Amino acid sequence: MPRSVPSDDRFYTDLPPFEEFDRVADPEAFVPVPDDWYVVLADIRGSTQAIAEGRYKDVNMLGAACITAACNAASDAAPELDIAYIFGGDGASLFIPASLLAPIRSALLGAAVLARREFGFELRIGAVAVRDLRDDGFDVTLGKLRLSPGNELATAGGGGVLEAERRIKAEPETGGRYRIATLESAEEPDMTGLSCRWEPLKARLGVMLCMIVLALPEETAARRVVYDGVLQGVERILGGDLTAASPVTADTMRFRWIPNGLRMEARLTRGVRSTWRRYLWLVVESLIQFLLEKFDRAAGGYDAPSYRRELRANSDYRRFDDVLRLTLDCTEAQADAIEGLLRELHGLGKVVYGTHRADHALMTCLVFNLDQGEHVHFVDGGNGGFAAASLPFKEQLRSAR
Repeated sequence: MPRSVPSDDRFYTDLPPFEEFDRVADPEAFVPVPDDWYVVLADIRGSTQAIAEGRYKDVNMLGAACITAACNAASDAAPELDIAYIFGGDGASLFIPASLLAPIRSALLGAAVLARREFGFELRIGAVAVRDLRDDGFDVTLGKLRLSPGNELATAGGGGVLEAERRIKAEPETGGRYRIATLESAEEPDMTGLSCRWEPLKARLGVMLCMIVLALPEETAARRVVYDGVLQGVERILGGDLTAASPVTADTMRFRWIPNGLRMEARLTRGVRSTWRRYLWLVVESLIQFLLEKFDRAAGGYDAPSYRRELRANSDYRRFDDVLRLTLDCTEAQADAIEGLLRELHGLGKVVYGTHRADHALMTCLVFNLDQGEHVHFVDGGNGGFAAASLPFKEQLRSAR
């Protein structure tokens, strides 16, 4: 039984970060979350159908919008606290103290109304107390991966995130305890910082490979060996470290005017304004950004060369939330070799996995403070990305159980 952990709202804020991604395989990099915290999940119901309809960029933006709304609500309520979040492609996971549950719940309910009104999507929202998970033998631990100074992302272990997801996604008669019922109307959420202006990232080497991997051994030491083996194997196949396969490079970043995602950005960030008024403002704003990017200039707090450099460093193409998730730019042969490695480990009963290939990746941005370089960029594979990779992953997981 996981041990009890006392209340501490500053737990994540004060958590020391690590900088090497391969430390996600090290249990020493994770610290148990206080008992009175919550695992909050938001995801889009029917994302598979949305993928089939070619709407995965809409899905990605709404997943990032959940994080934006939650972070802004938390900043208003407790500006001294950092929020732990993990982007999931078609949703997000948040880890929050009890004191922030009410404002974040309200923000997510507003995001659900917005998703239904603007895109016809149903957002599923739920919250599970860490104490409930621990009482049933599951744990929730967090690490903090530093991308650059001032830009950290949560990593999660302990098995509790997967169990929280299972409970929230259960049918209403069994999962109603954890599901937060959405409303017909709610206060408009603050989406300040959400941005969608960069063109899809075309694969330099041929393939954008999304992979999802769960180590199956129950013992912590054995899981570490499996994840170490996966990361080392992938790095060996890529001929170096994972950063060499980042989808976000100087060669793949393209900014055009008018950005394809600008209408979507306007619909999500308009607040109480009309969509057209917000869109026209963004057209002007993005024209200035386009000119600064084209001529490598700085103005009004936006320094194009510095921003692109920071953007590459702050790209979230590697994640861990009980499950290893990577988006990699690689050759067809490298993708074949990576899938071969995972197939072999699956055959040995060590992992369940899912993969998905595309010729491009998508990037959605959260810009908190340009002057201080505080911005993060969520990367997902095109044509379904992680949501598509999760289908074979879930099928294998059902078989393994």
